[in-house]
Amino acid sequence: MATLLLPVLRRLRGLPGLPRPAAEMPLRARSDGAGPLYSHHIPTSPLQKALLAAGSAAMALYNPYRHDMVAVLGETTGHRTLKVLRDRMRRDPEGAQILQERPRISTSTLDLGKLQSLPEGSLGREYLRFLDVNRVSPDTRAPTRFVDDEELAYVIQRYREVHDMLHTLLGMPTNILGEIVVKWFEAVQTGLPMCILGALFGPIQLGAQSLQVLVSELIPWAVQNGRTAPCVLNLYYERRWEQSLRALREELGITAPPMHIQGLA
Repeated sequence: MATLLLPVLRRLRGLPGLPRPAAEMPLRARSDGAGPLYSHHIPTSPLQKALLAAGSAAMALYNPYRHDMVAVLGETTGHRTLKVLRDRMRRDPEGAQILQERPRISTSTLDLGKLQSLPEGSLGREYLRFLDVNRVSPDTRAPTRFVDDEELAYVIQRYREVHDMLHTLLGMPTNILGEIVVKWFEAVQTGLPMCILGALFGPIQLGAQSLQVLVSELIPWAVQNGRTAPCVLNLYYERRWEQSLRALREELGITAPPMHIQGLA
């Protein structure tokens, strides 16, 4: 089994530790149909994908903050689900435009000065506030590597890059409890296996008080909102920066969380 993964591991070691800016990572098919399908693509066999999925699942469950392992798990287990999400985007005017234009979210594509100048309560201003308060950066999202279809590779890349937007929409911090709540919302919204696994096994990390709050209040709220809201991948967030966050939540049918969870972990 180790022999099967050696070519993949060599390719991984050869890649830089940090993802390149989004503007330098176009997800477009090669015109000659040979070699990698897009930047960073590593072709793998079904058996190699299965081995990568098993290993990354174990590591991700052991340490949920290993975002690289979470990324590998998502890419090696979500092919069918990504097709469903892609088709939902194709059927929606805004989603279809996203697939056509392939917008990316990073510090190289965001106008941070413009976001800072937007009115209080606007999506752009609140998104920027989320990044500042939680000390996170949109540049930390790993590039897609193991999806053997360039359009599906973009779909999962888009999912990763709007993850912080979902935190903003849901009003969830980036502590363990907040991440689990967002994973429940994403699991209902997307059906991606990695989201389902994170939602089910993430609570193992919680203390008794946080677990009680999660089960009794936050999971029902996240599931209800995930079912009510339209597909969040069909939102062209970059063209909605000026829209008020409250108005966007009302449009999507997302209600306020039942409690403030910043102090819980």
